[in-house]
Amino acid sequence: MTYCLGIITKYGLVMASDSRTNAGNDHSNITRKMHTFVQPGEHVFVLLTSGSLSCSQSILTLLKRDYARNQGLAQAPTMYDAARVIGKAVREVADIDRAALERDDYAFNVNIILGGQVKGEPPQLFLIYPQGNPLQSCEESPFLQIGETKYGRPILDRGIRFDKTTLEEATKYALLSLDSTMKSNVTVGPPIDILVYSTDELDIRRRRRFSADDPALIKMRTRWDQALRQAVAKLPDIRFNTVPAPIPGENGSSEDSIQVVDHQPTDSDDQQAQMTGARSKSDQI
Repeated sequence: MTYCLGIITKYGLVMASDSRTNAGNDHSNITRKMHTFVQPGEHVFVLLTSGSLSCSQSILTLLKRDYARNQGLAQAPTMYDAARVIGKAVREVADIDRAALERDDYAFNVNIILGGQVKGEPPQLFLIYPQGNPLQSCEESPFLQIGETKYGRPILDRGIRFDKTTLEEATKYALLSLDSTMKSNVTVGPPIDILVYSTDELDIRRRRRFSADDPALIKMRTRWDQALRQAVAKLPDIRFNTVPAPIPGENGSSEDSIQVVDHQPTDSDDQQAQMTGARSKSDQI
């Protein structure tokens, strides 16, 4: 299984992917799912792949072969045209392999996220389906996911805003989205590849691979766990009230048995806040 994510804001793009291709009781494989095609000053294309690894490799082979010949993506005048070039390669591989796969009850299943920028237009984000047709993200839905998407989506729905989320914040959301998915699904796993692209750079300058034991990833995960527990503790309190047992033959009401009341700060809240502040200061030293 796979989880890949592309986030777009007015400041640029954040692209993220896991690296696990399969996972069993005693066996797992790792492969890179992020691929780049860059001509500095002219265009940047970042591809994230999910689905059949063999079909994805065939598609990438076609794209890289044409790119080396100054064809295909190398000549795409817009991001939409680049998405169509990728869709064409998807269809070529489907024409070769789909019948044989389906004959043995395997679906032709390849999804690709394309993010990047062509000189003269803003950064854009596309999803290319197994049929080769592209879908573009929009300001109201400024992220695209492929693979095992459900575990990492809630934080994105609540947090990502096209016009307000900075690239630094979007990188945090991407890491937390990937980490949440890895926490809930063993078939998604590290290393995590992150690439950050700023509008009009037309080159790749910021990327990093986070291994499972990367201290930065562990710190991010630990702080997120702590912040979630603190946030839940500060929500309105739940109060359980004992209600009289219903009289036999009558329908008693239990609406008042669970009440939501304003949270009352406690000494432990103050102590936790002080500890958090001290920890933040220590991180800056």
